[in-house]
Amino acid sequence: MFKIAFSPIYKYSLPAGHRFPMEKYELLPEQLLYEGTITEDNFFHPVPVDEATILLTHDEDYWNRLKHQQLTRKEIREIGFPMSKNLVERGRHIAGGTIQCAHYAKEFGVAMNIAGGTHHSYTYKGSGFCVINDIAIAANYLLKERLAKQILVIDLDVHQGDGTAQIFQQESRVFTFSMHGAKNFPSRKQQSDLDIGLPDKTEDAFYLKTLNATLPELLAEVAPDFIFYLSGVDIIASDKLGRLSCSIQGCKERDRIVLQACKDHNIPVAASMGGGYSEKLAHIIEAHANTYRVAQEIYF
Repeated sequence: MFKIAFSPIYKYSLPAGHRFPMEKYELLPEQLLYEGTITEDNFFHPVPVDEATILLTHDEDYWNRLKHQQLTRKEIREIGFPMSKNLVERGRHIAGGTIQCAHYAKEFGVAMNIAGGTHHSYTYKGSGFCVINDIAIAANYLLKERLAKQILVIDLDVHQGDGTAQIFQQESRVFTFSMHGAKNFPSRKQQSDLDIGLPDKTEDAFYLKTLNATLPELLAEVAPDFIFYLSGVDIIASDKLGRLSCSIQGCKERDRIVLQACKDHNIPVAASMGGGYSEKLAHIIEAHANTYRVAQEIYF
């Protein structure tokens, strides 16, 4: 069974004109249902992550100030969302969804979170539309519960996974791989275990060649028993916040390469959707929907 985390809380109310497309969290499930890629039975409503599990990843001071709405104006600006208790609850549900996806992935091979990929959140701060780091929280949970021994994070969002890199700098059991736009946000990069910075205007051929040349060696070297995949679709040419020039079809082929490799090596994978900021909402939905279509094709 293909299990997908989704909750109405994922669509958070933002001021008019805000550049983050919250509508995608409502429209993507509708599209997948309409076309028959999935049914209602595929969805589960995530349970919010508990505080003890959050504190495996995030500093207690940051979490307490976030929880009690005590962040400074500078910290709020860095996150980029207006602060509220609902935003914090949204983050808890997203992280809980990624943890539950990890369990389902171990059972069925793959599971996906309609939201997530909050990779700009550090141990001690939020940033870039990210409040708490769902993949890092889920990875630390798996390690604590001895449900994984060696984890690989494959982060193919157009922006470097700086928060995830910072969180796991001293953790050898989590290998962080980020392939991103070299000149894109964040301006100050952190050091992942493997970073590949791509030049502006990178198109499908070079992008896919680079991924194909990297992934097999990485799987052999790291030998993970669990993978988290951040499948951001902000690599496509129409993206407002990306600087690459991949096509929607090229983005779909990227997903196929990653998911087929996970299937071939019998490594469970939990995917979080990450970014997507094209002017046309239809481009965002199509690119994200392809990730689910490819997973359904490969696994089920």
